[in-house]
Amino acid sequence: MSEEEKKHHSSPSAAYLNRDLSWIEFNRRVLHEAQDPDNPLLERAKFLGIVSSNLDEFISVRVAGIQDQIRAGYTKKDFTGYTPSGLLKRLYKRVGQSVNEQYRSFRDLSRSLHKEGIVFVDYEDLTHAQETAVEDYYRDIIFPVLTPMAVDQSRPFPLVHSLFIYLAVVLGKKDQDDDELFFAILQIPSNLPRCIPLPHRSNSKRRQFIFIEDVIRAHIGTLFSGYQALAVNEFRLTRNSDLSIDEEGAEDLLEEIEKELRKRRRGVPVRLEVQKGIHPFALEQLQTEFETEIFTFEIDGPLDLGFFRQFASGLKGYSYLNYPPIEPVYPAEFDETEDFFDVLTKRDVLVYHPYESFEAMIDFITQASEDDQVMAIKMTLYRVSGNSPLIGALAHAAESGKQVTVVVELKARFDEERNIAWARKLEQAGCHVVYGLVGLKTHAKITLIVRQEDNELRRYVHIGTGNYNENTAKMYTDISLFTSNDDIGLDASELFNQITGYSSNREWNAIVVAPSSMSTNLRRLIQRESEHAAAGRPARVIAKMNSLSNQQVIDDLYEANAAGVTIDLIVRGVCCLRPGVPGLSEHITVRSIVDRFLEHSRIYYFENGGDPEVYMSSADWMTRNLTRRVELMCPVKDKETRGQVVEILQMSLRDNQKSSFLTPSGNYERPDDKEAPYRSQFEAMAVSEWKYKSE
Repeated sequence: MSEEEKKHHSSPSAAYLNRDLSWIEFNRRVLHEAQDPDNPLLERAKFLGIVSSNLDEFISVRVAGIQDQIRAGYTKKDFTGYTPSGLLKRLYKRVGQSVNEQYRSFRDLSRSLHKEGIVFVDYEDLTHAQETAVEDYYRDIIFPVLTPMAVDQSRPFPLVHSLFIYLAVVLGKKDQDDDELFFAILQIPSNLPRCIPLPHRSNSKRRQFIFIEDVIRAHIGTLFSGYQALAVNEFRLTRNSDLSIDEEGAEDLLEEIEKELRKRRRGVPVRLEVQKGIHPFALEQLQTEFETEIFTFEIDGPLDLGFFRQFASGLKGYSYLNYPPIEPVYPAEFDETEDFFDVLTKRDVLVYHPYESFEAMIDFITQASEDDQVMAIKMTLYRVSGNSPLIGALAHAAESGKQVTVVVELKARFDEERNIAWARKLEQAGCHVVYGLVGLKTHAKITLIVRQEDNELRRYVHIGTGNYNENTAKMYTDISLFTSNDDIGLDASELFNQITGYSSNREWNAIVVAPSSMSTNLRRLIQRESEHAAAGRPARVIAKMNSLSNQQVIDDLYEANAAGVTIDLIVRGVCCLRPGVPGLSEHITVRSIVDRFLEHSRIYYFENGGDPEVYMSSADWMTRNLTRRVELMCPVKDKETRGQVVEILQMSLRDNQKSSFLTPSGNYERPDDKEAPYRSQFEAMAVSEWKYKSE
């Protein structure tokens, strides 16, 4: 190894990319989809809303955590070479640049929408008929739910909720010459439409809207009689939304989480967004209260562009500005018969969402709940939709006398309240509900059905890379496996025994489990590829995941690179590995695909000297997945099914339209590809029968 290469290996900042800065780059790639003129206009608006919502979560969790470290006096560098204070300064600059770019995109989109007849109108530009209609709407709908809150010596600053829009109102007394200023705040009702539709001619395709905050601002005098409003400016606060739960000391985990959810409303302020040109007195009042000078942003446009997702989805009559709807195909193997168990005794079935329907999973659980031969159903639930039919099927199974065990993860961030409600409903129906292991999130997606057949019990298993959520299954690309493989079935039983009882770790027949064995097995699989390469045998790793940030895995990949292993990484979001560096990672490529659907599947391929092994997993290669969560990595054993998974990987590798390549500098670049255009998601949608050739 040369001196230059040794220097590269010894310098953390040279060998690794920072996780949080890499996340900023990911959100920038999402923003590029909002800016791409080849995307339908309303789809671009949805992408802009996603960018804003993504940033909200990043600020409330990741940035909040860095601020906590600074307050605690933590000064140690992370493995990418950053101290918390140094990273926070860098993030503040990068977030500021990103926000400015978002609002430039908003203005461009607004102009494009205007050309299509979708117009955001300023209050002063309303016609007489529109103004009359808006005044009626304000008087009848908005005014009754408004609550102005004064701030003075007798009335302390009221609680400001995270991520809600407020008006900061600076007042002076009417008919008095003194310069005394008064201050009040007003929450914009979140249960009313953000964009109010304006009257239009019945034969007109033109649709006009006005923001609710503009309507309230225009009528602010109705709330402060005897005072004159000198300035009315929007602001929005982001609080620390992470939960700190003492699981060891909690007698009832459900109650402990409910308590922490109430605390979240009073989380430490992290970011303050204010309208550009805000009155200095109002800004002083807000910064004094929230102490957020370091993360204060002046916004040149409407606060919270996240509204665009719902707005763009709810517009009627503009289907030509959206992607054509996709109708998921019901898996052909299950379409031939209504008996899932009969199919699975003959073969494994792989389902590729959203191109194939999640209804198959719902029907699978429904059949099990109604089948007299089914003795037990065991299932993990991490994120479930608000009206999930799975809950009803599980409840019905329990009420029918079946043994139903549901592992509900109460700590699934921002889904805690929904999961608590589901847990209570399942318990009332007679299900055994457990909340996983102390200190670990149960992130594995697995269902076990035990069925009496003749004189023996048979196990049927479903394992997925995504959540048991029929709504996200229409928007995320995931794979799921239905199998009656004996080894996988035995492992599934053991896994549930470990989660619900006191069963100790043992050697698994097929699956790999975190935190007990996944990290070790990943090292073994990667190192085995190095041994194959050293011996001149075929050696390759293809890994598709959401994020790659674990230092040990990255170091193992660097070692495999040095041994000559070809490594193709398909990482949608965060990637701390620095590819393409001579002497470090010249055999490693990293690409990210951002397109219509959220790339969410975790698939891992190891060439193994010409005898490939393929795994599907719930786990990304992140420290939290490998050490602080219950995760699964399951081999795809059936040859035909394995070939289908490999083809999914190959489709991603061929994508030259929506893939971006990570450069050694940490930036992403679109390929300058002279080959025929290939868009992996569109190719998958174009195949009416997506089942691919076997290996």
